[in-house]
Amino acid sequence: MSDKELTSANFGASRLLRMETALRAAFSPGSLQIIDESDRHAGHAGADPEGQTHYIVRMQAEAFASLSRIERQRAVNRVLQAEFETGLHALVLELSTPPTG
Repeated sequence: MSDKELTSANFGASRLLRMETALRAAFSPGSLQIIDESDRHAGHAGADPEGQTHYIVRMQAEAFASLSRIERQRAVNRVLQAEFETGLHALVLELSTPPTG
């Protein structure tokens, strides 16, 4: 696990904490991993020298069971809309339901 991944012991930057709080409240995930990849996008469109613009969200939640892939992505984007309005530029979303059995 890299030092930029969100864990219980290391919340990282405030955007990570806000994202984690919002996603946990909305979806009660069984697992959630948020990775700040902003440094890999330096100089690209939407990148900010201060970072906190590009993330990967890996989340498993029962709340996704009845949703299609597109509906899952739209639901997460709605929950994080305030972050997009304040500088979040890109998300890679890996969303699934917990394994059965």
